[in-house]
Parts: sequence; C-alpha cells; structure tokens
Amino acid sequence: MEALSILIRALTEFIISSWAAARYRQPVGLRIVTRPSPVPPPTTVVWDPALLGYRFTATHPMDPVRLELTERLARDLGVFDAPNLTEVSPEIAEDTALAAVHTEEYICAVHAASESGTASLEHGLGTEDTPVFEGIHTGAARIAGGTLHLAQSLVAGTAVRGVNFAGGMHHAGIAKAGGFCVYNDAALAIQHLLDTGTRKVVYIDVDAHHGDGTQEIFYSDPRVMTISVHQSGTTLYPGTGFPNEIGAGPADGTAVNISLPPGTGDAGFLRAFHAIIPQVVRTFEPEVIVSQHGCDSHADDPLSDLQLSIEGQRQLALDIGHLAEELTENRWIATGGGGYSIHQVVPRAWAHLTAVAAGSPIPLNTAVPGSWREYVRNTYEVNAPEQMHDDAELWWRTWELGYDPEDAVDRAVIQTRKEIFPLHGLDPWFD
Repeated sequence: MEALSILIRALTEFIISSWAAARYRQPVGLRIVTRPSPVPPPTTVVWDPALLGYRFTATHPMDPVRLELTERLARDLGVFDAPNLTEVSPEIAEDTALAAVHTEEYICAVHAASESGTASLEHGLGTEDTPVFEGIHTGAARIAGGTLHLAQSLVAGTAVRGVNFAGGMHHAGIAKAGGFCVYNDAALAIQHLLDTGTRKVVYIDVDAHHGDGTQEIFYSDPRVMTISVHQSGTTLYPGTGFPNEIGAGPADGTAVNISLPPGTGDAGFLRAFHAIIPQVVRTFEPEVIVSQHGCDSHADDPLSDLQLSIEGQRQLALDIGHLAEELTENRWIATGGGGYSIHQVVPRAWAHLTAVAAGSPIPLNTAVPGSWREYVRNTYEVNAPEQMHDDAELWWRTWELGYDPEDAVDRAVIQTRKEIFPLHGLDPWFD
C-alpha cells in the first residue's frame, strides 16, 4: 500500500507540474511585450556621473562601476532615446528633507563622518560594511535627492513613473546606517508622497536581503505597506524579515515578509511573489508603488545564496509594473539596491528595469551591444555577456495548484499567508 501511495503521488505531481509548465511557461515577459501600454507613461530617470562619488573603499563590494556600466548599457541600447523619458540630474537632499525620515542627531553624525572621518558606531558609521569616507554625506544625500525628485515629479504631474537605479538604500534606518546604506532614499520619497496628500503607498522590495530600514521607518504607519521578499534572515544579513514581523498598533498587517530558503530560484521566488503580493496589494488599495530591485538575488552574485536569472529579475519588474497599471494609474517609482556581480549581472538587470518602467521592455533575445562589450573589455579587462538574457526558461506553479508541505518555499509562503491574510479578510489557504 505504501508503494502504491508513493506511485500515485508521483504521478499526480508529474501531471500537475506538466500542466503548470504548459500553462505558465513563456518567454519571460512575453505578455507585456505583446500588450504594451497604448501610450508609454511619462518617465523620469535619475542620472549624473556625480553619483559615482558614493564609494566606500577601492575593494568594497558596492563598486559604483556598476552604475556607470548600467547607464552606458541602457544608453547603448537606446533606452534613453524614448520620447517619453526625461533624464534629470539629482540634487543633494537638504538636511531638512532628510529629517523627514532620519533623526537630526544621525544626520549630524553623517556630516561629522563626511568632514573629518569620525566614526560613530552607535549610528552604524565606521563599521566593516559601512566604513566612513570623505564626502559620505554628499554622496548619500545625492542618491536620496534623486529618489526624492522622482516623488516630487509624481506629485507635480510631470512624470507618472520614475527610476533611480543608484537608489534603493533599504538598510538605512531612522538613526543608523548599515549594509552599505546611509540615507534611505525610498523612505524619503514615500514620506514626501504622504506629506503632499498621497493616501497610501506600497513599497515592494525584491532584493536578496530584507528591507529592514524601510520597514522600521514605517512599521507603525498604516498608510504604508512594506513588502519584502528575501533570503531568510537565519542565513543572511541583516537577520530580520520573518513572517511574524507584521507592523505595530494601527499598522498591523502592513509589514509583509516572505522569508525564502537559500537556493531559491526563479520558480520558487515567482511562486512566492504571486502567492502573496498581488492579493495584499489589491486589498490595501495604494495610490503609488515604490519598489526596490536589488539584483543580488542572481545566481552569480557573491553576497547571497539565491539562484535567480536575468529573466526572473526582469519578470519581477514586469509584474510590479502590471500592479501599477492595475492599481495606481501607473504611478510607480523604481530603485536599484544590492547587486555585486558588477560586470555580468547588474548592468543587464537594471537596463531591463529602466526599459520596463519606461513602458518599452527590451526583448529578451536582444544582443548586448558590441560597443558596450568592447568598452568593458578594454576598460576593465572583463568579457561581458553577449545576450540580454541567461537562456533560462521561466515557469512557476500558482497557489491555486495547491500547497506542498514538503516544499521549503511553500512552507515559507504559508507562514506569511497565515500571519497576514486574515488581517486583510483573506483566506490563507485559498485566496
């Protein structure tokens, strides 16, 4: 009987997985490529070579070369030539603006570190991951000013979407730096949106690491839902982001954490995303989406244990864009974040992100421009990828196909659904 049960289960799983593959397998992003927005949304992209000044040390993993190569690749691909895209140079955020999300004491500590190299360990400045350097305030405040400008553009109506791939400093908390992050640019943009009349904002973070700083800043604010899909804090910095972190007081249910096991790839990450995020975002009814697209979830990244492909990361951008189309009249601000495979992964991932946000996705079968590859080879003595894809096949099982208690990803998903769904009137098993 036991052998028969095993056989029946194996056959059932085979039939389900085959049906799922047939239904959900795609060239990734095909749906948005085949049905682009009738009119690409007015999109502002932040860029200035001065952003390269945010550099800790010559050997620090957050090398600003990744930003230079992203901008150059996107430009060589023609992304910046789109008539609906406006390029802006970021201003340095004033201290009064930064004080909307950070304490004055902390801002003063960053100034001291910037001007005299003074460490402040109580504020996370001068640690191994976030060392101080001359100009650290200016560099961090310029990044913050870029994302703040995008929020201001949305409020003014001069843009509907915005991209700052230099941004995404999600580990910066109210009074502490950490994880390479000093000022939390996404939080600054969100707070500006709230202060100028936006009713609700959803923040979606798909970096390999938990978006702890952004969560902390809005943990008790019911107007902001922070969502983070990341490698479990039991195995990766910053050691937070568990399903029972759900918000506080009137904001119960507005912190959503999906803590995935090491080794999770495209199929698992996308299953987790689609099993939770569209449902809770729809019930929350935001007016703007702000997202963080750290691409350190890629299989080639040296600082995480996830196994995503360029195709998977591009799909996440497409899916967030679809939510913006459906729920926020396209209002969407996208930022970068982590990503430490600086020649092979980051430029391709964020060139795709910029193009998706601008409403003109780059087809996956696009060749990487020879001019860009030659520049990388001549300047950095690296052979860059030849294609804008990893030759990965994307498919994932939807939640409607059922819960598998022996699957570590499914166990992570159900933990979050059990914590969050009842607080939004949703059934954790079926909705």
